[in-house]
Amino acid sequence: MNSSSDTSPSLDTLVEELRLGEATWATLSLSARRDLLTTLSEALQRHAREWVEVACAIKRLDPASQLAGEEWISGPYALLSGVGALSATLSALDAGHRPLDGFPLSPAPGGRVAVRVLPHSVFDRLLLNGYTAHVWSEPGGTVEALRKAAGLGQRTPEETGGVGLVLGAGNILSIAPLDTLYELFAHNRVVLLKLNPITDPMLPVLSKVFAPFIELGLVRIVTGGVDFGAAAVAHRGIGHVHITGSVKSHDVIVFGPGEEGRARQARGEVLLDKPITSELGGVSPTIVVPGKWSKRDLAFQAEHVVTQKLHNNGYNCIASQVLVLSDDWAQKDDFLKALRRAFTEAVARPAYYPGSDDRCAAAVRDHPGTAKQVAEGSRVLLEDVPVGDDIAFTEEYFAPVLAVTSLPGQGRDFLDRAAAFANDRLSGTLGANVVAHPRTIRALGADFTRFIADLRYGTVAVNAWTGVGYLTARATWGAFPGHTLQDAQSGIGIVHNGLLLGGTERTVVSGPFRPFPRSVLTGRLTLSPRPPWFVTHRTAATTGRLLTAFAGRPGWAKIPGIFASALRG
Repeated sequence: MNSSSDTSPSLDTLVEELRLGEATWATLSLSARRDLLTTLSEALQRHAREWVEVACAIKRLDPASQLAGEEWISGPYALLSGVGALSATLSALDAGHRPLDGFPLSPAPGGRVAVRVLPHSVFDRLLLNGYTAHVWSEPGGTVEALRKAAGLGQRTPEETGGVGLVLGAGNILSIAPLDTLYELFAHNRVVLLKLNPITDPMLPVLSKVFAPFIELGLVRIVTGGVDFGAAAVAHRGIGHVHITGSVKSHDVIVFGPGEEGRARQARGEVLLDKPITSELGGVSPTIVVPGKWSKRDLAFQAEHVVTQKLHNNGYNCIASQVLVLSDDWAQKDDFLKALRRAFTEAVARPAYYPGSDDRCAAAVRDHPGTAKQVAEGSRVLLEDVPVGDDIAFTEEYFAPVLAVTSLPGQGRDFLDRAAAFANDRLSGTLGANVVAHPRTIRALGADFTRFIADLRYGTVAVNAWTGVGYLTARATWGAFPGHTLQDAQSGIGIVHNGLLLGGTERTVVSGPFRPFPRSVLTGRLTLSPRPPWFVTHRTAATTGRLLTAFAGRPGWAKIPGIFASALRG
């Protein structure tokens, strides 16, 4: 369905079809809804290769290259994992159980409750050995409150929420489908999904994947430009808007464009006449806690930081933009040397996202003397950026630009300074990464735990990239709560959340500091090799394809092939 075609239904017709679909949605039992998810999963498995081929064409990647692994893992794999988690939640509710039955709950700092969502199955323990993810409640949350709220809209499926508009993202291709499912199942809203123009070529694939929902009038997928999007936002039949994009786009929707819109925002006069939720990215930090590392640790963690920056060429809402080091770390220069090497040697790729090269050039102009251009200017490393009101700290580049800054101190002193810098100087609150040797974490003890709790971010990852939180279907994804329409920062509300939890604050992810087999030397034996989402993983495409097949139909017979491929990477 293409909104710009002369034969396409009008916006009025689309909304009317969805209103009729809402009536159908209200009559569907939990088992019928689960059947729809099963059909979607089967369709996605059939069309997964087509999905990846279209994604590679959009991003001008060779489908046979290792970089295609990013499209397998952040595309069909992520969506299949989300569908599986939602289906399990519906099964629990349909059987009269609570979705949290079987999930460990424990106290978290600051009067919070933590739900361990990873690992959950024996397959999690094998395929993601050494990784954990916990969803934290808001302060003052209780175990009983979490148990009662879990399920959200599916606890009362007959109480539908009207017609929602989802304005899709233009970078990671599973975002728009996952947002659509969250609207349907968390809020009981039928969905008009408008694709970002960059991803318009995905329309045929997504139409096949969502065919069971489209046939019942539960979903409509359209393309179109800014004018169509504005008309959809303003349509009287649309009761809610969800956007994944930039804070500038959000503010135009809420307050209007240009000087007049900015004046309204300053006065707090909201132009939008309906609720809006959002995921808006931001300036994400990676904080390196000083410790004593081996030469191989330095090289591996440099690859880790470069992955956090260069995955999808930096066009990620949680791409690391500011690397925070300690001036007093004895190995700071050694780590920077390893970082330069990894940044330079990473596989080159086209700058497919509009304006990327211009933003890289601007970063160089804004930082005379500290900017190092790599790969003919398509990547920029900004070294020794002084702490202050630098544009690298306040504006999301959404491009392959990484800034390095330093703070004084070690131990607890450094942690306090790093938390204050990340919370108070950097724009946005979507994700923060922390890298620390397990020996250092043990030595810091309660100070390290407090440091993690002090970081005001929707996802905090320790020795892992926050992208793992995105891929964990039962984790929450979104900004730290508390933002307003006037100052949306990284957005308002959450998505993913396959357990359909209420009253949550953040997700905390943890991973192995070293890959297998060197992990045994840290005192925390894990079996995970170099992760397949690393930009240096040589067999990422094969591993991603095998993981996608497993996510669609888990089974023991598929495990050896995944391990063999991952270890070769």
